[in-house]
Amino acid sequence: MTPRPVRALTVLLIVTAAATVVVEVLNFRYAPDHGVGFVVRTGWALVRTFGWLILIFQVRRARATAKPLSLILAMTTLFAVGRLIVPSAGRPALPGLIGFGVLTLLFLTVVVLLYRHPTVDAHLIHQPRRPVLTRDGLSFREAPPGDPWVLTARLASFSYCPLMLVPALTAVGTLRHRPEWSLAVIFWILAGIAVSYVALLTAFFLGRGSHRARVALVWSTLLVLAFDLPLCGILLGRDGLIRDGSPLVVAATLTLYALRRTTQAPARAATSSRPGPRFS
Repeated sequence: MTPRPVRALTVLLIVTAAATVVVEVLNFRYAPDHGVGFVVRTGWALVRTFGWLILIFQVRRARATAKPLSLILAMTTLFAVGRLIVPSAGRPALPGLIGFGVLTLLFLTVVVLLYRHPTVDAHLIHQPRRPVLTRDGLSFREAPPGDPWVLTARLASFSYCPLMLVPALTAVGTLRHRPEWSLAVIFWILAGIAVSYVALLTAFFLGRGSHRARVALVWSTLLVLAFDLPLCGILLGRDGLIRDGSPLVVAATLTLYALRRTTQAPARAATSSRPGPRFS
């Protein structure tokens, strides 16, 4: 039987997903300007809502990936909603500010429950069953528990693609006044798509403890920042750099921090396993 705190968390996640949609609709309703950039950002914010539905599924199936997924969704969704609330000129609407405050409290409660509640923590121990080839044929076994920081790095790197494509598609609306940047925007879109394949490959080998995969993910993260942030500043201005560059910086910082923790954990384990000095 599912523990009561887990059932309460599931209800809270449903309320959070619904509240996210309501706040985004309010932002669209009270926004003074419905330009191309605003429509693209609103569409991406609504698509992100499906991530909360995936998180509900992960919690109900007792998957360990629910923790890093909740952290990434909470941070990136706050940035996605926050950049919709603040208009390009003037003050933000009061309903949008109230909704942003409500979402902040909901996200904080969800993350604290997933990371700090002992019953929820004990519930999230199951791993997905993977096919294993044995002498008797193909069978399915439960995968061994993975490093939570490895899961965090893998999931955070998956967000690079949409976080690059949103400002790139927003920049398409500015090409009518700056057609000389058309080729750069095309490369921007292609780079965002290519990053998804790089993240997928590095995540595959990172889960198997590959040191080269960690190095590749670090370099790809730095290259993504070096490529995306200048284009945001040039084509979308300071406002676009803050709105669209900040979520990518947060995701990249989380990825690099998680990778650092994955390299420190084996070192600590090796140090603790060494025999101490013996005194006679």
